Amino acid sequence: MKTKIISLVAMLFLLIGCQKENSKEIQTVNSKVFEERLKATENPQLIDVRTPEEFGVEHLKNAVNINWNGNTFVTNAGKYDKSKPVFVYCKAGGRSSEAAAKLKELGFQEIYNLDGGIMKWTGEKTSASNTERIGISTADYEKLIHSNKKVVVNFYAEWCGPCKKMEPYLLQMQKEFKGKIKIERLDADANKSMIDEMKIDGLPVILIYENGTEVWRHLGYLSEEDLRNKL
Repeated sequence: MKTKIISLVAMLFLLIGCQKENSKEIQTVNSKVFEERLKATENPQLIDVRTPEEFGVEHLKNAVNINWNGNTFVTNAGKYDKSKPVFVYCKAGGRSSEAAAKLKELGFQEIYNLDGGIMKWTGEKTSASNTERIGISTADYEKLIHSNKKVVVNFYAEWCGPCKKMEPYLLQMQKEFKGKIKIERLDADANKSMIDEMKIDGLPVILIYENGTEVWRHLGYLSEEDLRNKL
């Protein structure tokens, strides 16, 4: 009986040990930890999994672009050293999470995924490579939201699934409420500087203004019914 108990305890510790070991393979960390691990790693393997167009607008220093949605991700990522840490990020964290799972499947032993992606990174610091203003100016945005009508601003991106889902009804509402409620849609990638200034770290975003003052903000998918109820 005693021997069986010892065996069961040993198996339990072994199982816990395996689970801990597996949990180390993918670590989704905030920008501070991500940056610390990067600096502590000699010649870090840093992969930007966004599209080449997104990468061209801005990227983290020394990052290499391997498009997760392209046809060569597995081939190109497989060229890296699987025994060394690999760091991945995207715009908001979705694609890099999927890429991290694939890297684990390919045999990488230590994977760091940037939580919130480069949106959160640049929202908390200004260490991205491109420091020039991108998109609408602060003054022009102020003019946009100042109106005697209620103003709705939607920040979206072409790569964002929930944004695509919301697009049809927002375009319809633009026509329906013309002259009554002002509905503006702004591409987040094309207006990155404003995104950073407003500390927006995810998409889609709906903002409602009254007399130039923000009165409501929603991050993530919002149904047409819920938006209409809010208006």
